Amino acid sequence: MTDHRTGTREEWLAARLELLEAEKELTRRGDELARRRQELPWVRIDKDYRFETSEGAASLADLFAGRSQLLVYHFMFGPEYTAGCPSCSAIADGFDGSVVHLANHDVTLCAVSEAPIAKLETYKQRMGWHFPWASSFGSDFNYDFHTSRTEEQWQSGAVEYNFRTTDMRPSEGEVSPELAEVASSTGTDWATYTRQGPGVSAFALDDGAVYHTYSAYARGVDGLWGMYQWLDRAPLGRNETGFWWRRHDEYDTPTVAE
Repeated sequence: MTDHRTGTREEWLAARLELLEAEKELTRRGDELARRRQELPWVRIDKDYRFETSEGAASLADLFAGRSQLLVYHFMFGPEYTAGCPSCSAIADGFDGSVVHLANHDVTLCAVSEAPIAKLETYKQRMGWHFPWASSFGSDFNYDFHTSRTEEQWQSGAVEYNFRTTDMRPSEGEVSPELAEVASSTGTDWATYTRQGPGVSAFALDDGAVYHTYSAYARGVDGLWGMYQWLDRAPLGRNETGFWWRRHDEYDTPTVAE
């Protein structure tokens, strides 16, 4: 017998209708936040950022691929990594299939990482993804958008991330075996792993000029993590204690019948 509260269909419906009002209010609030995002002032970008892609060298304007809007997912994959961040990989599993739909709505979705393009292409092939992925190796792009920091910046204890300055260095004993395992799965230690950070940035291309329009980091990316939106509607919710997810080719039990 379950320990969860049970009831009749009538009791469930009454509770569900009450919840529906709260959900509608959240939806309306989300619509308002989306409107406010779109009203942010645009900041013109004059720096000549350079990237490497599967098709060769590219500018930031080139990443738009002929469209007027660009969404960049700042994928945690530093130069020292041997594999992409498992959390970013789970997020990428969700958005890989959206790329074609966005492309047909005048929006290019592209991942950008600091690792060299050869590493990104190898990992992309392993994961079976199709989204465009650019390397910012040797560029200021990740640093200017606060998703990479140098070892000196990290050691200083004054790292800018999520629009505030913070000390990201763990206290003695704070790095649990679980966190160390996450870092190890990318071929690094915790300090090297956390010199990268996730985020999303939006850009507009207007009359040949590129403008930065929006960025979000940390839990600001939560809404883009597709599996969590499903779990939030599952009977037990997120029901997690730490890093339970893996890259999709690392689970012990296959989830698709062969």
